[in-house]
Amino acid sequence: MVAVFKRELRSYFSSPIGYVCVAALAALYGFFYFVVMVQGSSSFIPNIVYSTMFNFSMLVIPIITMRSMTDDQKNKTDQILLTAPVGVTSIVAGKFLACFVVFFIASTIGLFPGVAMSFFSSPGWGEIIGNYLGTLLYGGAMISIGVFISSLTISQIIAAIGTFAVSVFLMYIDALASSINNAVVATVVSWISFSNRYTTFTQGLFSVSSTVFFLSVMAIFVFLTARRVESRRWS
Repeated sequence: MVAVFKRELRSYFSSPIGYVCVAALAALYGFFYFVVMVQGSSSFIPNIVYSTMFNFSMLVIPIITMRSMTDDQKNKTDQILLTAPVGVTSIVAGKFLACFVVFFIASTIGLFPGVAMSFFSSPGWGEIIGNYLGTLLYGGAMISIGVFISSLTISQIIAAIGTFAVSVFLMYIDALASSINNAVVATVVSWISFSNRYTTFTQGLFSVSSTVFFLSVMAIFVFLTARRVESRRWS
């Protein structure tokens, strides 16, 4: 897994993808922190910076994951990986972790302006760290879904569009469910809702159940991706 992880992470930064994704998110974080400074109060950080950056972060994830599994299928190098002395789950986990690290780097750089502001103001670090952790967990779950979608096609564009569609659906599923007066639908949506669990973190609270939920989603989709890849071994 470590070898696959290093190979994939290196590939992100040997091409413009990794740099562009990290630079784009870092620049946007910097811009919105500047907007907060113009407003003159660090209390605006959660609403102006993180509520806006959450949407941009979710839009970047399809770009990060679109090539994770498609490149090997397109270049026929997946057969080399499948015959290597490493488990399929380890291969998929290595690719997932490489995608996540790119996202992690970009999100962590977004904390730097807040650290700089702390020298002359008192930002609410409880809410900032909560938003940061929530974004990483939500993003990790979306990355695992994106890697799975990438394993279903050899087209990076289709993989990106599919992941983007799922991301938008999950962000607005609560609004859709609220327009349907059905208790069963409301219960199901409440249980699978990413947004409800993410909101807990944005309030500066740490939720064990939400953390377990997001980690479970990551594990499930890594497992499903591994089964999908393994099925090609026998095809």
